[in-house]
Amino acid sequence: MNLETGLLLLESLLLVFTIALLFYSIKEGRERDKLIAEIGKATRVLTRQEYFLTIIDSMTDAKDEIVGCITGRTPTGEDRKMTNDIIERIEKMAKKGVRIKYLMPKFPDRLHLGHRYLTAGAEIFYSSCLMVHNLRFIVIDEGTVVMGVPGSVGEKEATRKGYRIPSEGLAMVLKNYFNSCEKQTSFKDYLKEVMQQTGASPEHIAREFQMDEKEIIKLAQLPDI
Repeated sequence: MNLETGLLLLESLLLVFTIALLFYSIKEGRERDKLIAEIGKATRVLTRQEYFLTIIDSMTDAKDEIVGCITGRTPTGEDRKMTNDIIERIEKMAKKGVRIKYLMPKFPDRLHLGHRYLTAGAEIFYSSCLMVHNLRFIVIDEGTVVMGVPGSVGEKEATRKGYRIPSEGLAMVLKNYFNSCEKQTSFKDYLKEVMQQTGASPEHIAREFQMDEKEIIKLAQLPDI
C-alpha cells in the first residue's frame, strides 16, 4: 500500500467518523430539546396549580366580599379538579354570608362556568369592556389582590401563574375598575340574550354548554316544554 492509498483510507475513516459524530450530535440535540420541552410543560402545570391554590387560600380568608374578573373558560383536563375545588370554596363562603361576584367576557361558551359559579352561590356578570379581556384578578375584602398572569399576550391564553398582593390601594383601584366596567349583564339576562341572538333552543344550549335544560328554562323564564 503506497502513501497516497494510505492517506485516502485515512481520510475516508475520518469522514465516516465525522458523519457518525454529526448524527450523534443531531440525535443528542433532539433528545435535549424534548427534555427541555417536558421540563417546560411540568413547570407550567406546577405554576398554574399554584395559581389556583393561591385563589382558594385567599378566598378562605374572606370575611365580607370577593370580586373577581376571570376568563371563565370551560375547564378541561386537570383544571376540572381545581375548578371543582373553587366551586366548593364558593359554596362554603356564600353560606358564611360572603358576597361573591365574578365578571367574565361576553362569549357564549362562558355560560358553562358562569352557571356553575352561579349555582354555587356567586353573582355572575358578563361584559365586553376592555378590562375584562386584559385583566385577571380577584379582590378579597378590599385588602388583598390575587393577579393572574397568562403564558403570553392574548385573551385566549391560559393563566399560568398568580401573585397574592396585600395592598388596599391596588384592591381599591381594581374594584373601582370592576364596578365601572361598562354594560355589565347578569347571567340570566345574558342567557336570554344568547338565546335570542342565536335562536338556540334550551335543548341546544344545554347540549352545547353542558348545562341542565330544566335549569335553562327556569333561568330564562321560558314556558316548560
